[in-house]
Amino acid sequence: MAGTKFAYVRNFELPDPLLPDTYLVCRLDGHSFHRFSDEHGFAKPNDERALQLMDHAAKSAMIEFKDIMLAFGESDEFSFLFRKSTNLYNRRQSKILTTLTSYFTSCYVLYWSQYFPDTPLRYPPSFDGRIVVYPTERAIRDYFSWRQADTHINNLYNTTFWALIQKGGQTATEAHATLKGTVSATKHEMLFSRFGINYNEISERFKKGSVIVREIVAPESSDKGEKLEPPFDPCRQQCSKAKKKNKLETTVEVLHCDIIGDEFWLPRGHLLES
Repeated sequence: MAGTKFAYVRNFELPDPLLPDTYLVCRLDGHSFHRFSDEHGFAKPNDERALQLMDHAAKSAMIEFKDIMLAFGESDEFSFLFRKSTNLYNRRQSKILTTLTSYFTSCYVLYWSQYFPDTPLRYPPSFDGRIVVYPTERAIRDYFSWRQADTHINNLYNTTFWALIQKGGQTATEAHATLKGTVSATKHEMLFSRFGINYNEISERFKKGSVIVREIVAPESSDKGEKLEPPFDPCRQQCSKAKKKNKLETTVEVLHCDIIGDEFWLPRGHLLES
C-alpha cells in the first residue's frame, strides 16, 4: 500500500486475532427465516428440499475451507468446527467470519434452483454468524451434543405442533396452548393416539440433523494377486513414508447419526487432533 499522508487511518483498525491453540466454532443462522420460509412456501414442519440445500451449501464450504473438520446443521443453522491448529487468515476473527458467511450464503443462492426449480427467489436470503473459541475436546463434544439435543427437542415440538394444525384443525394459538407444559412422552403419545404418527419412524435427518464430516479415505487394497516390488531403496522408502504421513486423502460425507455418544467420536480421533 502506498505510503501517502492518508495512510494514518489504518491506525484505527483494531487487530482481532482469535486465541491460539483453541478450537474455533463458527455458527451461521438464517436471518428472518420464518418470513423467508413462508414467502417461499416451505413445507411444514420440515421441508426436505430446504434441508438438502443447506447441506449442499455447508458441504461446499467444507470443500473450500480445508481446516473445517466437522459441521452440524438443523433447520436454518449450521455450525462449523475448525481444527485446533488452524492458521486460516492468521486466525483473524472478522476475516474468517465474513468469508465463511458470505461463501455459504453465495452457495445457498447458487444451488437454490437445484432444489426449488419451480420457486424463484423472491428476495436474497441472508445469514448472520458468530465465532466462539473452545479450549478442550470435552467442550467441543458438549457443544455439538447441545446442538443435536436441541434438534430433537425442536423437531418433536414442531412435528406435534403442525399435526395439531394440519390434522387436528387447531389454530397456531390453540396448538401452542395444547403443548404448553407437555413433556416428550406426552408429545409422543399425542402424535400416535390422535394422528397415527410414530415419531420413531420419522426421518433421521429431521430428528438428528445433518452431520457433515471430513473422513480419512482408507488406502485401497489390491485383490489382483501378487505384485512385483521394485528393489529395496531406503531413500525411496523414507520419502514414501514421509509423503503418506504428511498428506492423507480425505472426503467430505453427509451423515444423519448420533453424535452425543462415543460411537461417532472414537473412530474419528482426527477430528479433534491438533
